[in-house]
Amino acid sequence: MIRLTRPEDAGLPATQHAIQYLAVDALAHNPAKPVDPVGPTQLLLEVEACGICFSDTKLLHAFENHPRKLPVVAGLTAEELAGIPSYHPGAEPTVPGHEPVARVVAAGERVAHYAVGDRVLVQADWRHLPTAASSGAFGYNFEGALQEYVVVDERMVVTADDEFMLRVSEVPSAAAVALVEPWATVEAAYSRHERNGLKPGGSLLVVAEAGVATSGLEALRAASAPSRVTAVGAEVPGARAASWDELEPGFDDIVYYGADADAIERLAALLGNESLLCVVLGGRRLARPVKLDVGRVHYDFVRFIGTTGDDPAEAYASIPATGEIRPGDRVAMIGAAGPMGLMHTMRAAVLGLDGLSIVASDLNDDRLRHLAEVVGPAAARHGVRLDVVNSATTPLQPGFTYLTCLVPVAPVLAQAVDLAGPGAIVNAFAGFPAGTLAELDLQRIIENHVFLIGTSGSQMADMRGVLAKLESGVLDTSISLDAVCGMAGFAEAIQAVIERTSGGKIMVYPRLHDLGLVRLVDLPRVLPEVAALMDGGRWTAAAEKALLASA
Repeated sequence: MIRLTRPEDAGLPATQHAIQYLAVDALAHNPAKPVDPVGPTQLLLEVEACGICFSDTKLLHAFENHPRKLPVVAGLTAEELAGIPSYHPGAEPTVPGHEPVARVVAAGERVAHYAVGDRVLVQADWRHLPTAASSGAFGYNFEGALQEYVVVDERMVVTADDEFMLRVSEVPSAAAVALVEPWATVEAAYSRHERNGLKPGGSLLVVAEAGVATSGLEALRAASAPSRVTAVGAEVPGARAASWDELEPGFDDIVYYGADADAIERLAALLGNESLLCVVLGGRRLARPVKLDVGRVHYDFVRFIGTTGDDPAEAYASIPATGEIRPGDRVAMIGAAGPMGLMHTMRAAVLGLDGLSIVASDLNDDRLRHLAEVVGPAAARHGVRLDVVNSATTPLQPGFTYLTCLVPVAPVLAQAVDLAGPGAIVNAFAGFPAGTLAELDLQRIIENHVFLIGTSGSQMADMRGVLAKLESGVLDTSISLDAVCGMAGFAEAIQAVIERTSGGKIMVYPRLHDLGLVRLVDLPRVLPEVAALMDGGRWTAAAEKALLASA
């Protein structure tokens, strides 16, 4: 018999306040959600604080159709999953919140890696527990931290290779620690390594229009040796000949010889995860923009490359090693004055790269002023030119060599491509939902070797790096905090995120049941005793302690 520890046995309440997503665009503040019992391999976390992410709005809008709300298909058995009380896939109500800091307050008898009293930062993206379309995740198909207590199974957060809960010191504020996760996603947006050849041992599809030779293919294959090759419309040595109707999605590389936009759109749907579509124009031109799924660029790491010549190796060779900003780059941050935009702009400003300049654009003058006040001094110290502009009145001009798009609107990303100069990187950081089609000037992308990248989530190395900077005093993640609230303020807070009216991140303190949404600039009027303990308008551990004491 499996023995469960009831919360009351550990001196904890039987019920709690929680935010629950119930269906598409339906949420509730539940003041009496049961605190789950703890099984032998499980931990009960008491949540100190949890940030709100724009991804929380995407889960609200998609609910059971979100790729991370789908059932887990590997990593744990159905029986093991059924024994985890916080596992709620599909249409089951769930608790959002994937940017938390928490403390272990109860542990099952078979827990080996964590102990009661540990203060932990949760890495929410559990890629070892895949769904049919993405990965299992804390705050999605597993309940998250927008509640006072949450159960985590140790098998969810410990693998043979890594641990997905980092122990943190008592020094930083809960808000500063919780903000490590979004800062880590910013770091991951630039650190991901890109491959510049066919996937070794992967699957390759070669498609050629009538009368078009597959030039350069043999050398490309020799360099990387894919294990399976399929060919349509071409005679390729060692390849399986197929028709269009026989093709199934999942190819690692697709090399297309031709210039038919319809064919490219059809081929894009056949890409697998972390895959490349290479268009070999051979002197031909595309007659129109191409509709491409930019959600897959973000979530599935698909990439689109090409060459105006005959050799696909030229396209592969143009791929940068990583998505990192480079010395001398002329950078555009599009949508820079939002919570994540501020982080991206600050990160670029303090990289210490020679010859760097940044244009930070947005449509909200108040948020742009706030951005200039926060990032401007840091940019000046590092010798980086920072121009903060309202793009409605001062349109951006083409020629940027690095563009980060922080607005999940397909025409805005298409505009970023139009603003890109030769050799530019366009970073589609904004969380475009899968299935979002953008009409992109693929001809321009190919001619200028513009590389479109996107990332989702972060790796443990990114989180460890940001946490180390926080605990050593190199980085104050709290510079991105704009407002705080308790459970009563969540509805207003998530609406502010949806409408993009927040000038920074919003932090929820689940133990504060009745606190509404309060911007830090309003704290002197609303909670003067808390505001008095801030540092130049920035959040501090002392201010947080006073806020929690006010409950």
